[in-house]
Amino acid sequence: MTRAEQLTDPLAYHAEGPCWSPTWGGLRWVDMLAGDLLTLRGDGGVDRLHVGAVAAFVRPRAAGGYVVGLERGIALADGPDDVPVARPELWTDPGVRMNEGGCDAAGNLFAGSMAYDKTPGAATLYRITPAGEVSVALAGVTVSNGIDFSPDGTRAYYDDTATGRTDVFRVEDGVLTDRRPFHDGGGSNPDGLCVDSAGNVWVAHNGAGRVRCYSPDAEVLAEVTVPVRLTTACTLGGDDGRDLFITTSREDLDDPEPEAGAVFRTRVDVPGRPVLPYGG
Repeated sequence: MTRAEQLTDPLAYHAEGPCWSPTWGGLRWVDMLAGDLLTLRGDGGVDRLHVGAVAAFVRPRAAGGYVVGLERGIALADGPDDVPVARPELWTDPGVRMNEGGCDAAGNLFAGSMAYDKTPGAATLYRITPAGEVSVALAGVTVSNGIDFSPDGTRAYYDDTATGRTDVFRVEDGVLTDRRPFHDGGGSNPDGLCVDSAGNVWVAHNGAGRVRCYSPDAEVLAEVTVPVRLTTACTLGGDDGRDLFITTSREDLDDPEPEAGAVFRTRVDVPGRPVLPYGG
């Protein structure tokens, strides 16, 4: 078991969606319910850009710039520091918001939602192609969270947090099929996740103050703890890909936790992979 060190001040109310990309100079994440995109500068400071009522996730675009999840859709920026421009909303229900997203090797963006009141089955995982075509990848979701793909692109790992487990899909031509349980959360709430270069799956366990690493066969390989219960997501990055970054939250905490809302970091043995960009 490893304990991560605090990297930033507790700047966010609900930090989420960390993503490392050299296209914008390193680490970005969101302060989701503030609607802000956060960027870690080389001097350790943090820049904050307001993008809307909600900022759900961020990923680089293959042609440059980035895509960011908004309350009911996505927005695109042409340059790494540009203000993103919103695309047409994917739905109109004000009770449902975007929550998390990730891309496959073909450049498709998988973006998932949740109801503000967590109504069971009210959310959807959408597939947005590089051409901007939108389809439903998975219906009847409750809290759509982390999604990432195996290095060979044949598997997708996914958390619908309300199920209390991580699931795995077979991927065929950008379509998710053959959903089955991968690993139980052990009473915690599986949240964001990422896959490293060996195909191991790192899962943030919200409510348990930990991130666990699972082999492709679902064996627990490592555990990283933080002094905050609400671990929301994780990503691998840094110059050699071996920095594990963990975001945390203080959303609705009854008892104060001074470090809640900070980003934490630790070193791991197996490096991550370059983040898969959106092709649009």
